[in-house]
Amino acid sequence: MNDFIKNIKYFILSLKEKSLLRKLKDSTRQSYTNNDTKNVMIKGASLTINSKTLQTIAQVKENVTSIIQKTNGEPDALIDYIKAAKTPVYKIKNADKILNFINEEEGLITEKEGFDALILSVSTGQGIKFKTAPMFVMREGIIEKYYMLHHFYCWYSLKSGLPGFDYKSRKMFKQYLVNGSDDFTAKLSMAQILSLQEAIARDQEATAYVLEYTKQIEGSQNVMDKIKNEGSANI
Repeated sequence: MNDFIKNIKYFILSLKEKSLLRKLKDSTRQSYTNNDTKNVMIKGASLTINSKTLQTIAQVKENVTSIIQKTNGEPDALIDYIKAAKTPVYKIKNADKILNFINEEEGLITEKEGFDALILSVSTGQGIKFKTAPMFVMREGIIEKYYMLHHFYCWYSLKSGLPGFDYKSRKMFKQYLVNGSDDFTAKLSMAQILSLQEAIARDQEATAYVLEYTKQIEGSQNVMDKIKNEGSANI
C-alpha cells in the first residue's frame, strides 16, 4: 500500500496536466500540423491525433506491458533493458541534488543543451559537452518500482519516436509545471504551444499507465489476501 500512496503524486500531476491542456486550447483559434499529428486547436475543441500517432501510442503500451510481464516490473531488470538498448545509465553520488540544480529529477533525462548539458556531462564523467543525448541518471540504492515504471514508459515512448521529447519541448514542459500562468502561455508561439501539448500528452500517457498498473497490482493482491485468509474469493 505504501507504493500506491507514493504514486498519488502521479495522479495529482495528471490532474494538473489536464488543466494545462484546457488552458492551451483556450490560447488559440488556429490549426497547426506536424509530421505525426494534426492538432485542430479551436476554442473549446479537442486535440485530434492521426492514426499513425495513435497506433504508435497503442504499440508503446502493448510493448511496455509485455516487458513488465516478463520482468515483473523490477527496476533493475528495466535498467538492464535500457542499457541493452544503448541508452546510458549513470549512478552517481548526490544525483538528486545535482539534477535539482538543472530542474530535473532522477530517472530519464532527455537531451540537454548549453549550461545544463555541461553540468550533466561533467557530473556523469562524459567530459565537457554542451549537448547531451538522452540518459538515465540516479543514485545508488533501491529504486521505487512505480517511479521507475513511469520513467521507463516515457523512455520507451521516446525510443518509439513519439513527439514531445525534444530539447525545447521538454524545457517548456518543465517551465510550465513550475509556472503555468496565463502570462507564460500568452508568450508562446503556435509551434511552441503544439510542442508543449505533445510533451504534456506523453507524460499523461505514462502517468495513466502507472495508475492503471498500480490498480491492477493492488486488486490482484487483495484477491490473493482474500484467498489466503478465507480459502476462496468471488471475482
